[in-house]
Parts: sequence; C-alpha cells; structure tokens
Amino acid sequence: MSNASLPPVAAVILAAGKGTRMKSDLHKVLHPIAGRPMLLHLMDSFAALAPAATVVVVGDKREQVESALAGTGAVTVVQDPQLGTAHAALQAREALSGFGGMILVCFGDCPMLAADTVLRLCAALDAGARVAVLGFRPADAAAYGRIIADADGTVRKMVEYKDATAEERAVDLCNSGVIVARAPDMWRLLDAVGNDNAQGEYYLPDVATGAIAEGGRVVAIETGADEVAGINSRAELAAAEAQWQAFKREEAMAAGVSLKAPDTVWFSWDTEIGRDVTVEPNVFFGPGVRIADGATIRGFSHIEGAEIGAGCEVGPFARLRPGTVLDEKAKIGNFVETKKTHLGKGAKANHLTYLGDATVGAGANIGAGTITCNYDGYFKYRTEIGERAFIGSNSALVAPVRIGADAIVGAGSTVTRDVGDGELRLVRAEQSVKPGWADRFHDAMRKKKAAEQKS
Repeated sequence: MSNASLPPVAAVILAAGKGTRMKSDLHKVLHPIAGRPMLLHLMDSFAALAPAATVVVVGDKREQVESALAGTGAVTVVQDPQLGTAHAALQAREALSGFGGMILVCFGDCPMLAADTVLRLCAALDAGARVAVLGFRPADAAAYGRIIADADGTVRKMVEYKDATAEERAVDLCNSGVIVARAPDMWRLLDAVGNDNAQGEYYLPDVATGAIAEGGRVVAIETGADEVAGINSRAELAAAEAQWQAFKREEAMAAGVSLKAPDTVWFSWDTEIGRDVTVEPNVFFGPGVRIADGATIRGFSHIEGAEIGAGCEVGPFARLRPGTVLDEKAKIGNFVETKKTHLGKGAKANHLTYLGDATVGAGANIGAGTITCNYDGYFKYRTEIGERAFIGSNSALVAPVRIGADAIVGAGSTVTRDVGDGELRLVRAEQSVKPGWADRFHDAMRKKKAAEQKS
C-alpha cells in the first residue's frame, strides 16, 4: 500500500504510565535518544503517513508531555484513573469524534516504530482483516503477551503472559501492543473489553480477542524485535541510543561520509553531513549541526548548533558551540572554542583560542592564546575582525571592539579601542632589562640554601 492509496489514519499514542523503572523526575517518553525525546522520534516517523490526527493519552507528569508537544499539532487527553491500556485508548474517542478512517494505537516508549510497518498493518485491513496486530519474535520472550496464530498470520488467540498456559507461553510470537482497526470497529471493540483477568485491567489486546469472537479476521504482521522494543529503564534507553546511533552511522557512510572509527562517533537526531566529509575518532555532534561537502572533523571535537562550510577543518580537541558558522575552508584548530562566531572564507584560529560573539573576516589569522572578552558580568558584546587581519598570540580583544581589515595586533596586546584598517596596534608594558641581576640572585639563593642544609 502506498501513501497515495492510504485511507486516513489517526494515531493514538499511549503515554499515561508512571514509568517507575526509569527512576526519573522526567516523564519516560521524554527521555532523549540522540538529543530528541523518544515520543517526538515516534511522531517524526508517523509524519510520513500524514496522519489526520495524533492523540497522546497522558496521565502522570502530563504537564511535561503537554509542554513537549507544543507546536506539534498533537492533542492530549487524560487517563484518570489508569485502568489499563484499553481504557487508555478509549480516552481518545472524543478527540477523534467524526473520524471514520483507520486508527493506530501504539505506545510512546517504542520510538523505533517505522511508518512502513504501519502501512503493512493498514494493508492487512484493506485485504479484509477487521483488526491487524504487530508481532515480533524476541531472543527472550520473557513476560510478553503471546499471539497464537496460523502460518498465514490469522490470529486465533491473544493472551497476556500472566493469563497464558504453559503451552501458550512456549509460543515465541509476542505482542508488541501496536494495533490497527477502522474507527467504528475500534471504538465498538474497546467498549466491549472487560477486566476479568489476573490484573483486573482492561487490556488492549482484547480488541483482537473481541474481533475474533465476532467472527472477524485478525491478522498478525511481524517485524523485528529492535523496532518495537519498549524502553522502560536506563539500560533499555542506552540500548535504544546505541541502536539509533548504529543506524545513523551506517546511513552516513552509505551517503559518502568517512568515519575512521564509527563506534566512537555520536550523531544528533538532526545532524546533516555532506559527501566526502571525514570524521576522525571520538567526535560528538549535538543538535543543530550542518556540515558541507569535503570538511574534515578531527578527533575529540564537540560540535553543536554549528554550520561548517565546504572544505573546512575542525579540531582535534575543538569545541564549536551554538551560533558558530564557518565559511568555506575556514579552520578551527586544537583547543579552540567558539560561540556565536562567524569565520569568513579561509579564516583560521589554529590553537588555544576562545572566540565568542565575534565576526572574523575572510583570510584573517587568529594567533594562539587569543580571546575575545565578550562578557562584563551583565551583558555580551561583539568583536569584529576584518579581512586578512592578523591577531598576534596571547592577545585579549575587549569587546565591543573592531579590528580593521589588514590590521595587525601585536602579540600579548590587550585591545580596548578600535583598530583601523591597515594599522598596527601594540599594547604591552615596556620591557625592563637589568644586566647581571639573575646571576646575583642565583648566587645569593644557592648560598642561603647551603647554609640551611648545614644547620
């Protein structure tokens, strides 16, 4: 089934649980993977389906979830009290009043669920199924609910682990909790769900059980365990991060990026990286990074909120903070930190430098140990450095200040006033020379030390 032929789909995402195993003050579904809350990863995936509506069922810490969803177009509904997953899904009925298409119900802590998988579920409905459920075969079936199905995927029974017989527990096809049905069927079947089970809760899989009891066909579609693994603990969160990073690394290399030690490079959810880019070991990309073709990122660099132009070189041991822009062939060297700084074409700061709130013109050279003094304890100020300017080592540029084009600032200068185009500015104390002073000092100190050792 293609997107063009897809009937309208609405997504109901269950996110009302307490997530106690995470042991966190942050709602479980807001814990980040690659710098983005897992709930928003899931919604990003669904964006390919162009859902008619997205309803998130909230409960515990609902204010946090509502805040995270601001501007996404999703609506929230509250489950209170929390009486099980079927009861949670029912809370979305009013928000979807008048909607007659397909309804997908899934969990907010399964961020890897792909749009293509949802399309396969929807295709099963188009082929005559009343309900489609998503199954998987984990290495360890553990306490997952089981799907008892024929070889063609026709489901005979859905059963929670606590209610399953020993024979049913031996089945390795497990229920992911993802389910699709047309709206009239979904609401009717949810209404019919009872709570006569070990937990006394209203279980979502009983939607399928109810459809089977009516004589309707229920189909199980299978996917890989990694796609539907729920995240309930810090260890599972770390595993999901590793899974996401591995996928992103493979994607980057397939697109023409050279990763010298792939397992040591960490991407953000929105990293954009061009062809023929080389990334050395132990590089971290935070959110908001764009790298153009042919750039080189050397080892142990930390980059976030930065735009790096074609042919640029960064690092090793560089830190680029938000607002950094490097034009073509600019260079940031070892132990250089930038923030809200724009380096023009071919400009370079090779060593031990801090550039904050600065503009550096094309071809300018920033010497080792240079800093822009951009903060007075209350306000930030800008430094402007002109094209081809040369800033000598160990200089302090006290903002607001402008260094003109082709100007030279002598090493060790503290510049507090503007420097005109082509000027030389040298600000340092006059050197004092005392011939023989050091020899006399050393003689006196040696005699004193010898006397102390004798006493």
